Amino acid sequence: MASWNAQLTVVVLSVFISSCQGKRDKVLYCSACRAIVDELNYSISQVDPKKTINVGSFRLNPDGTMQDKKVPLARSEIHLSEILDGVCESMSDYALHVDPDTQHKQYMRFAPRTTGKDTANFPDFKNFQFDGPEASNALKFACESIVEELEDDIISLFNQDSEHVHKELCNRVSDYCKDNGHINEEL
Repeated sequence: MASWNAQLTVVVLSVFISSCQGKRDKVLYCSACRAIVDELNYSISQVDPKKTINVGSFRLNPDGTMQDKKVPLARSEIHLSEILDGVCESMSDYALHVDPDTQHKQYMRFAPRTTGKDTANFPDFKNFQFDGPEASNALKFACESIVEELEDDIISLFNQDSEHVHKELCNRVSDYCKDNGHINEEL
């Protein structure tokens, strides 16, 4: 009887563990990864490029000098950490977009950041699916998961001013967009 209970416990635990680990929704996580990159790029672009911050050690060297250097604020680790802390709040500005020609699905920003020229680049609202707060919460949760899991990698990539952060972060580092051919073409 004890053996049967042990076997039953193992089966129940394995089912529970596999359901908890579940597969991540590729569209959701790839879109969240791309949204993080887009939001961070936008936030960085809003910082005056002339602003700098002192980084380095604040200890005195044996010769009495201090070893520090000035780096652009926009891509400093401190600034990147600050904007990364709030990046997932903007996920409410995204909704599921279905391309009318290919039926390809991905979460895209529907809310313009500014008025004027930028609003002309947004897709037609009729191709968005506004499924209420559940979809927005799912995207926010995916964003928070990615930030928690990859925070050091994200900061490192943006700190280096990498030209292809989408590809690096969303394909190579995380694999969230790796198997999604249509999205890879856009990167």
